[in-house]
Amino acid sequence: MLLLLRWTATNAPSYSLIDLAKLDGRVAAHLDGLRIAGHEGWKACEEQLAVNEAGEVFAASIMALESLDSSHLGKVLKVVDQEQPLAEGLVSALGWLPLEQARPHIHNFLGSKTPLQMRIGITASAIHRQNPGPVLQEALGADEPLLRARALKAVGELGQTNLLPAGLENISSENPKVRFWSAWAAALMSAHPTALSALQSIAESRQARSEQAMQVLLRRLDSGAAKAWQKQLARQPSHLRLAIQAAGIIGDPEFIPWLIEQMKNLPLARVAGEAFTSITGVGLAFRDLERKPPEDFQAGPTDDPKDENVEMDPDDNLPWPEPTLVADWWQKNQGQFQNGTRYLCGKPMTIEWLKQVLRDGYQRQRAAAALELAIRQPGTPLFNVKAPGFRQIQALGKPGPPIR
Repeated sequence: MLLLLRWTATNAPSYSLIDLAKLDGRVAAHLDGLRIAGHEGWKACEEQLAVNEAGEVFAASIMALESLDSSHLGKVLKVVDQEQPLAEGLVSALGWLPLEQARPHIHNFLGSKTPLQMRIGITASAIHRQNPGPVLQEALGADEPLLRARALKAVGELGQTNLLPAGLENISSENPKVRFWSAWAAALMSAHPTALSALQSIAESRQARSEQAMQVLLRRLDSGAAKAWQKQLARQPSHLRLAIQAAGIIGDPEFIPWLIEQMKNLPLARVAGEAFTSITGVGLAFRDLERKPPEDFQAGPTDDPKDENVEMDPDDNLPWPEPTLVADWWQKNQGQFQNGTRYLCGKPMTIEWLKQVLRDGYQRQRAAAALELAIRQPGTPLFNVKAPGFRQIQALGKPGPPIR
């Protein structure tokens, strides 16, 4: 359960790097308890493998990977082979361990001839931002689509510009995962029109990766093209949410009056508030620009068994903006901003400011800064804002006060 909370926290609007590190401290303490228990700790993990949950696989994997008994890892792999989505727990364990401790195991997975184990090895390498070597290029031509898709994602994460042609070749794939990750990786490393066109098509299709496609696309398009596409989205009611998110990604303060108008639309009010905060750096709750949740509004699933809406509220952790208060703040402070300039968290997107947001921002802001930095510095790995918090702090330095 604790690991599931962590996975959610890595994309939470209210989690900073300090918050993530504290949560990771709780995970580490839980693992220490299992280590201290010794054999009994492993037996408890082994029994919990029957639950078939990724969190339990993570704990068992840590114990198995640290063990001198190879049969322990064999038992984890047996479960993962039967339920491949549970490989996420094993991969997370390899990513959690220090690189020197994980490296021998990653090497073994990379040397496997089974697609699942090769995928585990490539994913773990990418989490540590280490090049898997020749195996990566081999996987780019694999027949198994999940392996090929993960290899393409790794190319983008690692900034392997030499493998850009392989990414472009896969954009025409009929497999949606292969097509997305090829376009995503190619666009992260270049402004190739084929990659941008593919991402735009995916974003407009409202598929599972629509928002993720837009996050890279709008950072790659020139200002005029990005704003034109945002306006096109805004004219379509079915794409209005995407249009609001697009305004926040573009970061131009000329969108602020329009975003304040969208705050009056209850289903879109909170995401409009988040876009406003992304541009201005103004925390709605911190500046007392929020309102109480409306009593008659229901976004997520209800207790009614007849209700067919089972999707969770995507804006559940976002504050409710009070449009009048936000408009008053903007009237007093808009002189601090210049139309035509892209902002993130209240300041223009210079390299130095993006690095500060990467250290001091909240998780979604940090993810935005990481994408901006990777795009502006071709060949540089995409910073992993989901890595263990203590490891990120080692790389970035101790965070300062949250940006708000």
